[in-house]
Amino acid sequence: MSEKKRGFLGRLFGGKDQAPETPEEAVSPAVANEAASETVESAPAAEVTPEPVAPEPEEPAPIAEPATPIVEADERTFEATETVVHPVADMSPEPLPLDAGAVPDLAPQIVAHDPAPARVSTDTASEEPKVSWFQKLKKGLSRSSSALTDGISSIFTKRKLDASMLEELEDILIQADLGVDTAMSITDRLSEGRYDKEIAPEEVRAILSEEVEKVLGPVARPLDLNRGKKPHVVLMVGVNGTGKTTTIGKLSQKLSQEGKTVMLAAGDTFRAAAVEQLKIWGARTGAEVVARDTGADAAGLAFDAMKEAKDKQVDVLLIDTAGRLQNKTELMDELEKVIRVIKKHDPEAPHDVILTLDATTGQNALSQVEIFGKVAGVTGLVMTKLDGTARGGILVAIASKYQLPVHFIGVGEGVDDLEPFSARDFASAIAGLA
Repeated sequence: MSEKKRGFLGRLFGGKDQAPETPEEAVSPAVANEAASETVESAPAAEVTPEPVAPEPEEPAPIAEPATPIVEADERTFEATETVVHPVADMSPEPLPLDAGAVPDLAPQIVAHDPAPARVSTDTASEEPKVSWFQKLKKGLSRSSSALTDGISSIFTKRKLDASMLEELEDILIQADLGVDTAMSITDRLSEGRYDKEIAPEEVRAILSEEVEKVLGPVARPLDLNRGKKPHVVLMVGVNGTGKTTTIGKLSQKLSQEGKTVMLAAGDTFRAAAVEQLKIWGARTGAEVVARDTGADAAGLAFDAMKEAKDKQVDVLLIDTAGRLQNKTELMDELEKVIRVIKKHDPEAPHDVILTLDATTGQNALSQVEIFGKVAGVTGLVMTKLDGTARGGILVAIASKYQLPVHFIGVGEGVDDLEPFSARDFASAIAGLA
């Protein structure tokens, strides 16, 4: 049909000529419009879904898929992993062996930056103006003095003296580690002319102080290093933990301040910490330190230290030793060997053998004095750790039984917390007198 006829018939019959010839084209305009709008809407919807390409961050899930075994393993061992985290945190000290091994080379550099020494010296400096030595001593003996003063007050308050009161007092004195002899001398003194009379607790404490001073007075002797020996050899002995190494360091400082040249021998070769501690003290006080690797022969080290000290003409050689239990014969035999080696250089050395005693050990200190006295020939004592937990009365019992000189007492960790022993101060402090 020609284009003209088609146009005429279309106008005449309302556009039937425009009907499509195929069924697919037989869609009404309205439907066509709807379809068009649907496609328009669906097209953006299709574009929006890519936008949440949020799934595509999820596509690391496939990337994590190779890691899936790891994820699964983590899930399976999650509790174990958590548990391991704490040990690892706890094992942060595990580097200690490594650090301890590395310290020897680093110790000299670390000394100046070590917070602990700096803190100690600062604290000591800040406390020094406020607290006198006697106040520190009194505080250190507070446990013993409190037990004594409380017991005395409970017995001698508004009562007349009789035999039962003296027995009670004797028990209290023995429990305070003063020893049977001292306890009896105090009760004997009280009983003189005082039966059936009231005695004030203050009077009893004054008598206690006087009797303790009588026992301690003869043993309160300073350490004499001016006896014409060069080097003057001091061997420090004692049980582990009694403060030998710290006492050597403090003593080295005192001697250096007096103008003496000092050499330190790190004879506690079993503990790396002891060797490093002594090196730090040496750096602080300007003292040369003779040291060997951990586990080295202590007797060989003592021999080398004696030779060095002689060659360099130092005034004082302080030799540290490993802590030994007094009931371990093989360890005590080794101490005897150290002494024999020292005598090869100088038959009169060591010129002083000082035993450090921990004031918190009580009666056990008596057996330490006895055994170390037999093996090493102890010539003097240093009582350490006289702090609030100390049982200081044991020093009175030791003095009464062995009459060994007491050179120093220590009441803390500070550099200046080691002082020459004073019998009067000690007696006043333990009796709770001002």
